[in-house]
Amino acid sequence: MKIISFRSAVCAALISIMCSAGFAQMSPSSFSGKRVKRIVVRNAMVVDGSGKPAAGPFDIVVENDVITQIVSFDPVAAKEGKARRPEKGDLDIDATGKYVLPGLINLHGHTQDERAGIPMPVEYVTKMWLACGITTVRDAWASKKVLGFRDQINAGTLVGPRIFPYGGYFDAPTPATAEQARQRVRDLKAAGYDGIKLYTIDRDLMAAMMDEAKKQGMRVMHHVGVEETNAWDDIKGGTTSIEHWYGIPDAAIESGRQNFPATYNYNNEVDRFRYAGRLWREADPAKLDKVLDGMVAGGVAWDPTLVIYEASRDLQRAQTNPAFVEYLHPVLEEYFKPNPANHGSYFIGWSTTDETFWKENYRIWMKAVYDFEKKGGLIGTGEDAGFIYQMYGFGLIRELELHQEAGFSPLMVIQHATSNGAKILGKEDTLGRVRVGYKADLIVVNGNPLENFKVLSPLGVEEIRDGKTVKTGGIEWTIKDGIPYHAPTLAGEIRAMVAAARKGQK
Repeated sequence: MKIISFRSAVCAALISIMCSAGFAQMSPSSFSGKRVKRIVVRNAMVVDGSGKPAAGPFDIVVENDVITQIVSFDPVAAKEGKARRPEKGDLDIDATGKYVLPGLINLHGHTQDERAGIPMPVEYVTKMWLACGITTVRDAWASKKVLGFRDQINAGTLVGPRIFPYGGYFDAPTPATAEQARQRVRDLKAAGYDGIKLYTIDRDLMAAMMDEAKKQGMRVMHHVGVEETNAWDDIKGGTTSIEHWYGIPDAAIESGRQNFPATYNYNNEVDRFRYAGRLWREADPAKLDKVLDGMVAGGVAWDPTLVIYEASRDLQRAQTNPAFVEYLHPVLEEYFKPNPANHGSYFIGWSTTDETFWKENYRIWMKAVYDFEKKGGLIGTGEDAGFIYQMYGFGLIRELELHQEAGFSPLMVIQHATSNGAKILGKEDTLGRVRVGYKADLIVVNGNPLENFKVLSPLGVEEIRDGKTVKTGGIEWTIKDGIPYHAPTLAGEIRAMVAAARKGQK
C-alpha cells in the first residue's frame, strides 16, 4: 500500500509540474474533472448571458471557482508583441474560432437512478447534463436520495452539475389542513431543500402553504395541473415560477374549466394528455392577455418546458431521435415504451387527430410565451427529461431550439437559459453570466450557437469544407465551479456506459 501511495504521489507531482510548465502535449482528458488553481481560456468569442451581442476575442481567467479577469485580446497588437495577456494558467484552453457561454441552467430536471424501479446509474444522468453544457439543475420534486446526490457532487465524489433540490409538497402523508400545509413547508426547509415543488392543491391550502413559504424563504415551482387553483392563485400567492403551462390557459377560459367529454378521466393519462392538447384553443385571448399581465405584475416567472410535450405533436420524430443510437440507456428506453403503468408513457392509440390538435396547441402556447416576455415577463428553460422520449441534456438543447421557434432571437434564448434561470433561482449575483466575480461556470463551444444550437450537442454537426463533409461542433469544455470537464471525454464515458448496459441485457 505504501508503494502504491508513493507512486500516486509521484504521478500527481509530475502532473502538477507539467501543468505549471504548460505542456501542451498532455491529453485534455487528463485534466477532466480535476480542479486546477488557474484556467485561462484564450481568444474566445463571448456571449455573456445578458442578452447583448457576442463580442471578442477575450481571454478569460478563472482562479479556483471564480472568474477573475476578462481581458480584451487585440490580435494585431499581439502580432507586434505589444499585447499584454494574462499569465499562463495551469490549464490553457485555446478558444480560437470557438464561442464561450455561461453554463446552461436547467430549471426542471430529475436526478434519477432508476426508471420504473429498475436501477440506472445516476452518473448516466449527471454526466449527460455536463456533456451538454448544463452546470446547474433545479431538481423538481427531489427525493431525500437527491439530497445525497447533491452533497456528493458538492464533495467531489459524484461528477455532475450543482443541484438545487426542490422537495415535493405532496409526499405522503398529504397535508389536509392549513396547519399541516404550513408544517410541510417547515419540514422541507429543515430537511435541507432549497425550494418546493407544488402540484395539484386546493385554494385554501395553497394560500396557507404559500404564506408559510414566504416566511421560510422557500421558492416555489408549481405544476398547476387541472385543479381548483389556476394562474390567478399563483399571482396572488407569489409563486416563483409556473412549470409547463397548465393553469395559465385555464385561468382564461370563460366557464372556468375546459370542456371535457363526459367520459374524461384525469387519472387516465391517455385522456389527460389527449385533451391537454385541446386546452389552449379554449382560452379567451382577451382574458389570456390579462392573465399574462397579472403574472408580470406579480413577478411570476414561466418555465414552459416546451420540449417535454413535443412527442405529442410528432410522435415519429420523438421515437427516432438520432441520439438514441449511442446515448439511450436501455432502462430509459424500456420506460419510454407505451405503458399505462409509467408516467408520461401514454402513447396508446395516439392518432393523427391528436397530433393535429397538439400542433395547434403549440402555436397558441408559443405565442403566449412570446407575448409574456414582450410584456416584461421572466422566462427560463427546463427539460423535464426522463419522460416522454426526452434524454437528459439533449432535452435542454432541444428546448433552446423550441424557444427560437417561438420567435425569440438566439441571444434571448441563451439569456433564458443562463441569466434568466439564475434570477428564477435567486442566484443572479453569482450565476448565469460571463462576468468578473461570478462563479466559473462556462462552456467552450466548437462553433457558433447563435447560428445553430445544434453545435451544442454531443452529436456535433456536419459541414462542407473544401468540398468535403466534415464533422464539427460539440462542446469542448464544460467548466463548473472552476472544475474543467472535457465534454468529449464525458460523452465517451456515457457511450461506453450505455454499450455495456445493452451488452449486459443480451
